[in-house]
Amino acid sequence: MGLLSLAIWTPIFFGVVLLALGRDDQVRAVRWIALLSALLSLAVTIPLYTGFEVGSAAMQFVEKWVWIDHFNVHYHLAVDGISLWLVLLTAFITVIVVLASWESITERVNQYMGAFLILSGLMIGVFSAQDALLFFVFFEATLIPMYLIIGIWGGPNKIYAAFKFFLYTLLGSLLMLVALIYLFNKSGGSFDLATWYLLPLSSTEQTLLFFAFFAAFAVKVPMWPVHTWLPDVHVEAPTGGSAVLAAIMLKLGAYGFLRFSMPILPDASAEWAWLMIALSLVAVVYVGLVALVQQDMKKLVAYSSVAHMGFVTLGFFVFSDLGVSGAIVQMIAHGFVSAAMFLAIGVLYDRVHSRNIADYGGVINTMPVFTAFALLFVMANAGLPGTAGFVGEWMVILAAVKANFWIGAAAASALIFGAAYSLWMFKRVYLGPVANDNVKNLVDLNAREFFIMAVLAVAVLFMGVYPKPFTDVMDPAVAELLRHVAISKLN
Repeated sequence: MGLLSLAIWTPIFFGVVLLALGRDDQVRAVRWIALLSALLSLAVTIPLYTGFEVGSAAMQFVEKWVWIDHFNVHYHLAVDGISLWLVLLTAFITVIVVLASWESITERVNQYMGAFLILSGLMIGVFSAQDALLFFVFFEATLIPMYLIIGIWGGPNKIYAAFKFFLYTLLGSLLMLVALIYLFNKSGGSFDLATWYLLPLSSTEQTLLFFAFFAAFAVKVPMWPVHTWLPDVHVEAPTGGSAVLAAIMLKLGAYGFLRFSMPILPDASAEWAWLMIALSLVAVVYVGLVALVQQDMKKLVAYSSVAHMGFVTLGFFVFSDLGVSGAIVQMIAHGFVSAAMFLAIGVLYDRVHSRNIADYGGVINTMPVFTAFALLFVMANAGLPGTAGFVGEWMVILAAVKANFWIGAAAASALIFGAAYSLWMFKRVYLGPVANDNVKNLVDLNAREFFIMAVLAVAVLFMGVYPKPFTDVMDPAVAELLRHVAISKLN
């Protein structure tokens, strides 16, 4: 078993073990097992980075053997510079979420922690799979634990939100399955992605397949106008569910565009780039304005996630090294920042049991340490230079300006809207005099909460100040992807 298999199956194995521990007197043991399992899973991924050959665009840590012989399906895993950081991010966020849920989850703790560990392994499987059917299995399997997390530990309308999440994402994936079967037949009976990258496909075939993949990946990102499930799910999901959904699960769709749409269907990707750019700009501008009028903190951050993910799809379809690299940096940065934003909201919710902005005011007077962290995360969400939120967006804006000045100008407006809704929320929640007794009785961060906030703060600042380790790993793979796309378009 290689490192990638360990990264996938270690959390899944311990997740299944936790499902077997269900008695009330085992809750403390369950929490510690979950934390140690998450830390072990993170430790397993570290050698992927330390042993990664920087400067190479090749797939590394390759594992391949026959899975379903009759259909030529392989258990084929590998990572390159595009997927490596997403694997590490997944393992890192899982540790943070287990810690963040330490006290807030008191019922069915074993099932909650088990679901997150299993979900972590499945998402790493998505980022590692090099066989299309294996990718599809992992991609769809992630729906099950997240559906349960929302439906069991969510808010008052949790069943509605869970069904909406499941149906939206499942319906899109059915069209992707049709596309996978077509490509399997077209390739002479292979699900190998590298084989599919070399397939000669007509313009009509490419267009139809492009929109089949678009149906699956756009919903997952989510792109406007198929984003409406996201705010409902975020509002109802428990804090840990929101953090993982925003930090990792939204990236599954964006990653799909890089692994399937662009390299397999380069002509259609170029032909329909105008549509992808237009939808991305609507997300960046319009959804940013929608975020301004939200009264629920979670819903505001949910809409801001749609706007920030608009930068990701915009960067992809500008078709430049700077744009694609910037989009991938934005995916990782958004993972840190969105998780931090939702976990910060969770700190307040655990104390006051309200997410409404109007129920707060003057939190800085009773929680000064927490407010300092919250200010950093809000600034990162607004794209302040020196934070992770700035780097990727700036790279995408520069790439967009080089492609078309007006596209770049429209994208840059997101920095203004981001500052507007982020700072407007911060002012109403944290600044001013103490607004009510709930705020008056607040207690500042305990040691566990301080550790979580500090770790995320370090990640946000490190990536903002020194993004070179991230870009060095991904640049060769991005250059190879764009070279392949360019050659395929010429042919």
